[in-house]
Amino acid sequence: MVKIICIGSTSKDIFFPTKEGIVLETPEDILAQKKIAFELGAKYQVKERFEALGGCAANVAVGLAKLGEQSACYSKIGDDELGRWIKKTFSNANVGMEALEIENNCKSDLSLIIVDASSGERTIFSDREANDKLTIIPEKLSFAEWIFISSLNGDWQKHLKEILSIAKEKKIRLAFNPGQKNIKTGPVEVIYAISKCEMLFLNKDEAMEIVNGFQREILQELLEEEEFLLKQLHNLGAKIVVITDGARGSWAYDGIDVVHVDAKMLKAVDSTGAGDAFTSGFFAAHLKGKNLFESLKWGNANSSSCVMEYGGQKGLLNEDDITNKLL
Repeated sequence: MVKIICIGSTSKDIFFPTKEGIVLETPEDILAQKKIAFELGAKYQVKERFEALGGCAANVAVGLAKLGEQSACYSKIGDDELGRWIKKTFSNANVGMEALEIENNCKSDLSLIIVDASSGERTIFSDREANDKLTIIPEKLSFAEWIFISSLNGDWQKHLKEILSIAKEKKIRLAFNPGQKNIKTGPVEVIYAISKCEMLFLNKDEAMEIVNGFQREILQELLEEEEFLLKQLHNLGAKIVVITDGARGSWAYDGIDVVHVDAKMLKAVDSTGAGDAFTSGFFAAHLKGKNLFESLKWGNANSSSCVMEYGGQKGLLNEDDITNKLL
């Protein structure tokens, strides 16, 4: 039996670091307070590029495997050279591929990522041709103890309903990290899934958007408060709610205690996959019986190491690495 199946996107990520973009402060846009701009029609030379396996499901599966947990990735790839590269990368990372789907005459997913070299923040352009064709096959999920649901593509509302039904029937525990597209296009489905999950992972912008969606009359000041967001999301049914906010750290709530851990202040090389690294660190710690405070520390340690490398996996830590970092 595989302990955790991570379901969602898998791709090849190609990174282009640059200092040419102009970062714009837009505080009036509460859900997108910073933007990056380039001259329309201009050409920019990139001195170097980096390539890595990416996608939330892939990143979390690899992170969990590195921390000693038995994980598999449920995703769809094409029958192309890129798909074969993805399979080889999973094999090298000891991630199970029994739930991986291969689509004939289809291109595997690809992401092009612009990294602001001054801050390490990134803007992602993704082609999800393969994962738009994802299907849910009950037999591939029935042997899991946990299902980690990340951002879903294609007919994702249908997929989410099928996953929740299988989990209920087979008594599989759920962890949930909805994507921005899921939150924007299917808030009712996302809220229902939250009511069924044991762990919910969100960044603060995502948490604000979900809470604002069903509590539109609340004051802006309340929407900015992490404790308020945690408790509102917990009231929806999630047993453990975790919120991250970059350099400000992370928070968790289990219905009893609100716990906060400061982020480790480092100059990031690339923030891609930082949230996924945090998730795999927290998740693994929770599975090992750690309390909320310790689990947040594991998540932060994994995330702070991840941002020192391009991509969501090269900087991931193993259990000894995290233990040594937290001494």
